[in-house]
Amino acid sequence: MEKSLSTWSEALFVYTRPRVVAMLFLGFAAGLPLLLVFSTMSAWLRELEVSRSAIGFFGWIGITYSVKFFWAPVVDRLELPLLKRLIGKRRSWMCVGQLGIMLGLVMMALIDPREHLLVFAALAVLVAFSSATQDISIDAYRIEAVVPEYQGAMSANYILGYRLAMLVAGAGALYLAELTDWSTAYLCMAALMLIGIVTVLFIDEPEVGEAEQTQTMERAVIHSVMPHLDLDAPLNSSWAKVRRWFTVAVLCPFIDFFQRNGRFALTILLLISLYRLSDITMGIMANPFYLDLGFSKIEIAQIGKVFGLFMTIAGAFVGGIVVVRYGVYRPMMVGAVLVSLTNVLFAWLANLGPETYGLAVVISADNFSGGFATSAFIAYLSGLTNRAYTATQYALFSSLMTLPGKFLSGFSGVIVDAIDYPLFFIYAALMGIPAIYLAWMVNQHQKQLKVENPASKQIV
Repeated sequence: MEKSLSTWSEALFVYTRPRVVAMLFLGFAAGLPLLLVFSTMSAWLRELEVSRSAIGFFGWIGITYSVKFFWAPVVDRLELPLLKRLIGKRRSWMCVGQLGIMLGLVMMALIDPREHLLVFAALAVLVAFSSATQDISIDAYRIEAVVPEYQGAMSANYILGYRLAMLVAGAGALYLAELTDWSTAYLCMAALMLIGIVTVLFIDEPEVGEAEQTQTMERAVIHSVMPHLDLDAPLNSSWAKVRRWFTVAVLCPFIDFFQRNGRFALTILLLISLYRLSDITMGIMANPFYLDLGFSKIEIAQIGKVFGLFMTIAGAFVGGIVVVRYGVYRPMMVGAVLVSLTNVLFAWLANLGPETYGLAVVISADNFSGGFATSAFIAYLSGLTNRAYTATQYALFSSLMTLPGKFLSGFSGVIVDAIDYPLFFIYAALMGIPAIYLAWMVNQHQKQLKVENPASKQIV
């Protein structure tokens, strides 16, 4: 993973590779449904005078994205017979997810939420579930499609497509609803999912072989769980088939991760859970902070949303190049430092007041560092997976990456009320120190592995 290319031009050339280009469109397909079952949908419901209490319950739909690791083993191991023969395992699951999103959005557009609110909610859950399933399969494809050195570029293009889709599903859907109506807007969003479907039909299925070491581990685990089972004989009992499938699909991915990384696996999991703690903790308070400071909604939209979007994309793009050029570990440490330091800039802005140049500086630094860090960290997480269990392991990592931050962010308002904004942002910056230290530990551990076994390609 720490292989580096000899020139910057070679590192930049990675963005022209077909599978890297395809991630732009797959990222668009992944990002489009998110706001359509969150803030955009909330605006639709509120305009129809659905109660705020009822709209609040729709927020629970977001839990679907955080628990996708529960059905990731199914996506990882279950082959869809007809589609598998036609387009391959990963692409067939992507296609099923995309068709589920389209169906849900079309049905949402065709019913009146005021008369069928529960049905409308069920369709929103269908969209979220299909979207999370699509995410699982796209993540697995991204990891399996190219060598580890290109994962930073893959994640950068994914982020670009994802952010553009959120702009379309947010501002674009609102604009369409204003010009026409909400049903037409959602039908247009459903039609845009064809971008993902067409991309899936054009890309190639990645070739993934299961290593002999993995097969040996699976046989040992199956034998420990089912000691009387003849591993070479066909299974006649349905219960035995279920037990064997559960062992291989659910238990083996966890056992494999700890076997490959030993005791250091706990350090890795701690890094994953803390790496984005600083920016997620403060992120929920950003818009209230801008408004309380005296910025107008137009200023927030123009600088914070539109300009901020391009800075995020720029950060992700640079992060992808740097990962190709220098490997993943040093950029990952730099990203952790930048994210923590940019929170200090928010404290500076709080003392500066509602100056647009200050907002531009802070938004530039925060979004650029966020895009850079995310690109490097996604590349790191991608390298952690065993390609025999790509979907299961990455779904677990991505859930672990966001859950602690989402939980702590719920207390952000209480902390701001207690200590005010400047100290809150200093507190958020300090929360990034453990991630910096753990990233340094992982880097040192990797260096030690290379000293002990220079030929090893193990990624930890």
